[in-house]
Amino acid sequence: MTRFTIASFNVKNLIGPEREYYRFQSYTPEEYAWKADWMADQLLTLNADIVGFQEIFEEMPLRQVIAEADRRGSEANEASIPDPSKRYHRKAIFQKLAYGSYAEAELAFAPNINDSGEPGKRRPGLAVLSRFGFVGEPEVIQDLAQPLDIPMACLGEEEEAGFYTLRRLSRPVLKVRVPVGNQIVTVFNCHLKSKLGEYITPQGATHAPETVLTAYDAAGRALGSLRAALRRMGEAWVLRRAVLDELEQGRPVLVLGDFNDGEHAVSSEIISGETPFRNYAWMLRHDAQHPGDRYSDEEDAQIREAIDRLRLRSAEKMFLKKSLRDVVYTTAFGGVHESIDQIYMSRHFDPTWEGALGEMLYFSVFNDHLTDGSHPEAPYNKLASDHGQIMAHMELRG
Repeated sequence: MTRFTIASFNVKNLIGPEREYYRFQSYTPEEYAWKADWMADQLLTLNADIVGFQEIFEEMPLRQVIAEADRRGSEANEASIPDPSKRYHRKAIFQKLAYGSYAEAELAFAPNINDSGEPGKRRPGLAVLSRFGFVGEPEVIQDLAQPLDIPMACLGEEEEAGFYTLRRLSRPVLKVRVPVGNQIVTVFNCHLKSKLGEYITPQGATHAPETVLTAYDAAGRALGSLRAALRRMGEAWVLRRAVLDELEQGRPVLVLGDFNDGEHAVSSEIISGETPFRNYAWMLRHDAQHPGDRYSDEEDAQIREAIDRLRLRSAEKMFLKKSLRDVVYTTAFGGVHESIDQIYMSRHFDPTWEGALGEMLYFSVFNDHLTDGSHPEAPYNKLASDHGQIMAHMELRG
């Protein structure tokens, strides 16, 4: 048996001090020191074998955080892990307490190709840290060699219903292949378009009209939300297509990151794929010639297998089903607590499938630092991440 952990960590705008990332937003040296300190502690607490990071503007600050986590981990091990001369050094608890260094780990960073480097107009990228290293070169998906054209279905007597075209993702998707035990697991790290409205600045103007809140344009802002949703769902399909390429080759897959949507949102369901019905034998056939023309029992089994083998499972949902708990959330805004950071897995990790290679043993959520300021007595620090971190504890057989 090989056990490993995999985590998703949206760090909230990691960049060096005195570097303006968004308009008028930067860290003083003291603020940066506090943020880096908090991140190192969080990484030390996670102690995950594989970590997918989101909102990384620059690689060097992340490497510095990892190095600091290692320094603290080494100190913690020296204080709390007995050396072999102690008769009790084999106690299982010390395996749990030990911090695993990232000194030999590999880090893949995917900068955002939309990032021009211009102060105040920066765009964040992604990274994956792996104690197991990588097989082959990491792959970045952002500029689409073939634009995604989504034709709309015609209604009534329309000849042309229009289409939506996506040529580039708002942020990269990072794909790595990780050797774990006797298996190679494909890991995708993503950060889909947020729900923030996407507005268009007219030529010659300094800003989009919808951003002028003193001249509030409700319809225009709703259209901005529509654009954001279209982009997020288009990006979800691009990720889904890349996932299918791996699944169709029989490869185990883990997808993690900031989906900017809950598990039941359309964009999330695009990524995970359909959930098969329990029985298709009751359903009218696609080519039915009479009311009783239904799928056969053999076709029912074929359909369910075709859907299930390409479907991803939510780690959070599998954990809640196992534990009967409902307290998982990774963001808090306006008094609403929800999960928009996800870890999805192929059925290779679903113990109910007879061909499973392993399973998830536990699911951890690190969200004690979260507050949206809705409660006056709640602590708040804008330098910590506005996302909780999630981690799946996995086991591979053989």
